[in-house]
Amino acid sequence: MMSARVARSGLRAAQQFSAPRAAVNSLRTYATPAQDASVNPPRRSYTASSKSSALDQTAKAIAALGQTLKADPKLGAILGAPTLTHADKLQVVAELQKVAGADKGDILKNFLLTLAENNRLGSLETVCEKFATLMSAHRGEIELNITSAQELDSKTISRLEKAVAKSEYSQGKKLKIVTAVNPDLVGGLVVDIGGRTIDLSVSAKIAKMNKALTDAL
Repeated sequence: MMSARVARSGLRAAQQFSAPRAAVNSLRTYATPAQDASVNPPRRSYTASSKSSALDQTAKAIAALGQTLKADPKLGAILGAPTLTHADKLQVVAELQKVAGADKGDILKNFLLTLAENNRLGSLETVCEKFATLMSAHRGEIELNITSAQELDSKTISRLEKAVAKSEYSQGKKLKIVTAVNPDLVGGLVVDIGGRTIDLSVSAKIAKMNKALTDAL
């Protein structure tokens, strides 16, 4: 299992340092717009793959890495441990490459090495998300985020997609569906698209009811 191998590389570091805090600090750093391409791996990797006609392959590989990190939250903390040695980082990069798959022109390898050299492997999940945003823009897509109290079936998601596609919210663009589950909604769902939020959750209705009762008393 990939996470076990990475864990062996970073075990010593994870025991000596508060890795979660390191990961948070690294994410904050990435939230600041980069001024140089050398510290902006998402843009750098996107540009490199575009020039080599390997954009779709690179996007698929980076998406695979992002999914792996989401499936195992502990990985981000381990990757962000600052006491990883150079040898540890090379081993981690090698394991990440195996998870990602095909890598035309070593674009992904160079992408990961850039993160390692700048001690930002702990930010990999965020970097993957930024790359996905670049790809969506390239493909003329707009994200349709659907959050529900329980996991939705494919038929329901398809109906929502068709309804939104016909509305002004889609802006005439292809929809990229992103689903999430939040039990706190109690029931119903929340739809986010193009910076707009449509809250159809039971929790929102309860909150409005409580406010109305409070104002009336």
